Amino acid sequence: MVQRDVAVAVGFARMALASRWVDHVWQLVSMAPAGQMPAGAQLVCDNLTLRLFADEADNYLLNLSAEVPMLFVVYRLEDEIPVVQMVTVSYGEAARMLDSGECVEGVPLPADLLGWVEDYARHYFQPPEKKLKNKRYASSRIVSKAVSHAVSHAVSHAVSQDVQPS
Repeated sequence: MVQRDVAVAVGFARMALASRWVDHVWQLVSMAPAGQMPAGAQLVCDNLTLRLFADEADNYLLNLSAEVPMLFVVYRLEDEIPVVQMVTVSYGEAARMLDSGECVEGVPLPADLLGWVEDYARHYFQPPEKKLKNKRYASSRIVSKAVSHAVSHAVSHAVSQDVQPS
């Protein structure tokens, strides 16, 4: 069985801003294995679980096909300090979090995790099922034959009844 999770640490740096409304912003700067200091970090969130799920395999492969595959970090500011909610390598999951209004940033995925994610994704990837053509509606050819048959039947009925067709 392929390993499904790994512990990581992510680092944020406080960036000063020249603004009258806010004087700083926290920015995600790097990641490292759990227990190690991420490069350039002033604030570290350690022992975060990066867990892979079989139903997200296509989104993992989508991320890996990008020029720079990313680790996405979902966080919230609590008392002006970033608190990580989750980490993922799924484009779909990161997009869903962004759509729901969460703060999501990414850092490049290290080479040692690239192989692990790719092995997992390829093991669980299911190609999309081919959709069968919807045969619920008749094609225009069949409809035109039915209409032509109904018209010819009405005309022959009208002739046999000595009724003038309108």
